[in-house]
Amino acid sequence: MKSRSKKSASARQKKDPFWEREASRYAEPLPSREYILQVLEEEGVPVEEKRLAKLLEIKPEEAEGFARRIAAMERNGQILRNRKDQILVAEKLDLIAGRIEAHREGYGFVIPDEGGGDLFLNPNEMQQVMHGDRVMVRPGALDRRGRREATIVEILERGQRRVVGRLMKERGIWFIAPADKRINHDILIEQGGRASAREGQIVTAELVEQPGRYAKPIGKIVEVLGDFGDPGMEIEIALRKHDLPYEFSKEAQRLAAKLPKAVRKADIGDRVDLRAFPLVTIDGETAKDFDDAVYCERQGKGYKLYVAIADVSHYVASNDGLDGDARERGNSVYFPRRVIPMLPEKLSNGLCSLNPNEDRLAMVCEVVVSHKGELGPYKFYRAVIRSHARLTYTRVAKLLYGLEADVEPVPEFLRVPLETLNGVFKALLQAREKRGAIDFETIETQMVFDDNGKIERIIPAPRNEAHKLIEECMLAANVCASDFLQTNEHPTLYRVHEGPTPEKLERLREFLKSFGLQLPGGDKPTAKQYAKLLDSIKDRPDIQLLQTVLLRSLQQAVYSPDNQGHFGLAYEGYTHFTSPIRRYPDLLIHRSIKAVLDGAHYQPGDWHELGVHCSMTERRADDATRDVVAWLKSYYMQDKVGEEFEGSISAVTSFGIFVALDDVYVEGLVHVSELGHDYFRFDAALHEMRGERTNKRFRLADRVRVRVARVDLEQSRIDFVLADAKE
Repeated sequence: MKSRSKKSASARQKKDPFWEREASRYAEPLPSREYILQVLEEEGVPVEEKRLAKLLEIKPEEAEGFARRIAAMERNGQILRNRKDQILVAEKLDLIAGRIEAHREGYGFVIPDEGGGDLFLNPNEMQQVMHGDRVMVRPGALDRRGRREATIVEILERGQRRVVGRLMKERGIWFIAPADKRINHDILIEQGGRASAREGQIVTAELVEQPGRYAKPIGKIVEVLGDFGDPGMEIEIALRKHDLPYEFSKEAQRLAAKLPKAVRKADIGDRVDLRAFPLVTIDGETAKDFDDAVYCERQGKGYKLYVAIADVSHYVASNDGLDGDARERGNSVYFPRRVIPMLPEKLSNGLCSLNPNEDRLAMVCEVVVSHKGELGPYKFYRAVIRSHARLTYTRVAKLLYGLEADVEPVPEFLRVPLETLNGVFKALLQAREKRGAIDFETIETQMVFDDNGKIERIIPAPRNEAHKLIEECMLAANVCASDFLQTNEHPTLYRVHEGPTPEKLERLREFLKSFGLQLPGGDKPTAKQYAKLLDSIKDRPDIQLLQTVLLRSLQQAVYSPDNQGHFGLAYEGYTHFTSPIRRYPDLLIHRSIKAVLDGAHYQPGDWHELGVHCSMTERRADDATRDVVAWLKSYYMQDKVGEEFEGSISAVTSFGIFVALDDVYVEGLVHVSELGHDYFRFDAALHEMRGERTNKRFRLADRVRVRVARVDLEQSRIDFVLADAKE
């Protein structure tokens, strides 16, 4: 049987242009998707699956894997089936596959899988789908607003299996009003599906019937969360709304329970012993998981920097239950007052947390840094360490920079090592400036809660030079990790941050031109040119406006196996190595580095798919925390209706302006209808609204005085009116 399979594989190998790629990914490679599409196109007619398998010389032992690949291609919209269950190439029918992005007003868009412009779906088309569904559509004509309309041909995959919302009753009919306002359907409750839930409670329903063109979705209640105003309910809603995994699997719990409470002698083995080195952790006051420790010593005119990172991969084996849960989560999620960790607490706050005066296993990056901040020779190795102190940014800043703070002083024996660490920090800052990394000054905030779990006040999060010191040490280790894997030609996930798209760059230059400013660099400006422009405008009164527009011109950072560099940090290669407790990509990097050190090769699956997944989980966590913060801020502003505040315009849209309040750190909307007795036109390039008759302008970063008009907890929305406007 093996010889026949190899013979078949050899024949396919000659025909399949992507055979080598498939062979590098899978021990038993199947025909590539591209080759399958090629064979279908050569046939020129719809093909039955059995016939296609024969054309591709699929053997019996390959049948199951082949069926899975065909199903995946169908889900991805590369192929579809007709009523005779024959397979067709979607492109030949001029169909486009994509995911639904619904709008709370009832319409939606299809975001094409292969890129290109979004396609508009009118409310009638949206009746049969929900936010997150994957569909196949046929593009149509432009509507009166210039949007390309589309018609749904087939629903490939449903994005909603469960829906969280408030249970309601009207005219004897029970239904759920979804918490996610992008879901435009009320969920009808099937007969006997209400369980013990009461009207007005927050519940989760499992969908038993998806929506149709003429039918509402139907569900049954599977979970009663409680009343809308219960403490912590905003987090419970966000977890379910964004489909965040929040309970560890039984297998992960079993494996965690088997882990030792402390590092065992057998675990240490032949690791490099750094327990005598005065490594320390430096984190925020409320931090509980310490995944990095640092130490620095002088070496000639320069320095030798040690960055020790918790060796999570020693305890979490590839493809075990802990790894499966960590991969699914992708990262830890940090809500105000609650963390959804990537790993069970026994690891995140125990074995893999570099707690003071306890032996811990670590992966160490040891790197020589010149007095100019240039990274020299480096090496990675397994080590056993012992953190000599749990320090905070405030304590270190008091010692090194004279920060006035009522905190415990740093132990005297750490003074010299910390001063040396400050020396390497200053050198790395010098190299950062020469490299041209972009520095955007932003204000981060933190919430202070009362005993009932509600916001008492919102204050700026303190940030000092000690934060930057640790950041520069972590950046150095991350760059070394990237270079190590690239030099050894081992696949990995890079942290990729590309420069502005041509469209964004054109809009940015048009905007800067109105201020008499220029961004050099032609079609591909560098980070250094961005940084130089930022430095030249730092003393201007409109710096906040200009900086915001420059920041928004850049693309979002993602994880990818294709190294495109990190634009913002001005690195040719960059990856995440320093937080394996809370980021899955870092765990993959650790395993890859160990594989190279051991002369092996680590293959966790399709690196591209992993990059897409980890980028998604990062965005998912951001969206969920944003929802929770928005609700908490809305709750905080409830008793401030009628009060007036000063603020700055933080965003300009076609439907109004968003205003961020000074000192309160809360944002709300002034609807376009509240801007004045005039027709206001939105100019996206200039980030402004302008009145046709009065020529009155509202521009990004402009100062305004507003009054709180309404607070809608259901939609986490705060409405302002201009302070001189009449109700």
